[in-house]
Amino acid sequence: MIYVKKINNHGQALVEYVLIIAIITVFAVTAMKFLGGYIKDAITKTSCSIMDQEFQEGEKPGEGKCVDTRIDQLK
Repeated sequence: MIYVKKINNHGQALVEYVLIIAIITVFAVTAMKFLGGYIKDAITKTSCSIMDQEFQEGEKPGEGKCVDTRIDQLK
């Protein structure tokens, strides 16, 4: 009689999914590290225009801020 051993691949599939998720996570974190300041500036520019203020760029990406232009007009 010949015995055939069944191979269980369920654990292997789970490990593959975890590796794929880990690679995607590393890519997303790296992208946010490099692009985070630019994204923050874009959101700040939009909020400045909504609040009728002027966007003032910072020295580095992500350091921009809104400046109230109405104070200058009152002087």
